[in-house]
Amino acid sequence: MNAEFLIKREKILRLLDKHGADALLLRRVSSFAWATCGATSYVNTATTEGAASLLVTRERCYLATNNIEAPRLEQESGLAEQGWELRISHWTNPLAELNQLTAGLNSIADVPFGGAKDVSAEISRLRASLTPAEGERFRQLGQFCAQAMDSAARSVRPGMSEYEIAALLGGEAQKRGVQPIVNLIATDERIYRFRHPLPTEKKLEKYALLVLSGRRWGLVCSISRLVHFGPLPAEAQKRIVATARVNAALIAHTRPGCSLDEVFQRGQAEYTAAGFPDEWRFHHQGGAVGYEPRELLGLPGSADVVSIGQAYAWNPTIAGAKMEDTILIGAQSNEILTTTPNWPVISIRIAEQDVEINCPLALEIR
Repeated sequence: MNAEFLIKREKILRLLDKHGADALLLRRVSSFAWATCGATSYVNTATTEGAASLLVTRERCYLATNNIEAPRLEQESGLAEQGWELRISHWTNPLAELNQLTAGLNSIADVPFGGAKDVSAEISRLRASLTPAEGERFRQLGQFCAQAMDSAARSVRPGMSEYEIAALLGGEAQKRGVQPIVNLIATDERIYRFRHPLPTEKKLEKYALLVLSGRRWGLVCSISRLVHFGPLPAEAQKRIVATARVNAALIAHTRPGCSLDEVFQRGQAEYTAAGFPDEWRFHHQGGAVGYEPRELLGLPGSADVVSIGQAYAWNPTIAGAKMEDTILIGAQSNEILTTTPNWPVISIRIAEQDVEINCPLALEIR
């Protein structure tokens, strides 16, 4: 058993003790990746629950799957060596072994399953508490996502459809072994109209927004960038700079010991100071990330507290502008994992934290 797996097993055992349970059942794709230190249980990339499940008791760690997935999980993912005991069902009755394993147990689970108690919120918090090894993988993933975004954004041209731009972004991610689980594109007036712009056949005239949430090793990293052909209009620039002020406040105040409510309030105050007091109402502001695009949202009244080693992706938006990077919380400072070198930035000083945050502006192509 490797050190990362042992850390996670210990967290699971503490959760069992807290609930007085015999076993923890993990069926979500994100939970499977977390507990196995990066393995993959899905076949359909859009599914929430995978084709393999984990059952952890105080004495044993079981992996229940069907005879289609078992060879890959055993031979390529090395899960038997990690300490998982495979229990294999035929594909015609894929839950046979799992039902037998859980029979008579007082179980907790990350999804509704039989009589198990749903502790999904607590599992999400465990997934958001990263080990040093996960932090290193996040650093690599952040650079992969940044490289994919930079390459795609610089290849965009007027006349391309949003579908074509999405294909560029998705292709650049896949080249780097990153799965684009969120791939949003808006052009021109759609940037002002929609906060979650699924790509369409609309063709780019001058202004494009590209949004990527990329998954590798189960971890999910997010980044957004804007591109404009020709000089950026003054109103668009005003909105981007205002969004940058919010973004810088959120990043700077996401420090160990701060509650997500406190961080949210800092961002909310900057929306008001920038002259857009109600824009926060039209889209969530982001939050802690891990094995889901957002494990915990920054919400008014949230008591969740920032801790060292967590990763966050804030995504403030004002109609016509969006900003998003993924950061890693360090003991002394925050590290932006998705920096794009040679991209125009604005440096914003946050006096209370005595830091300067570089926020990405629109890439103007002339």
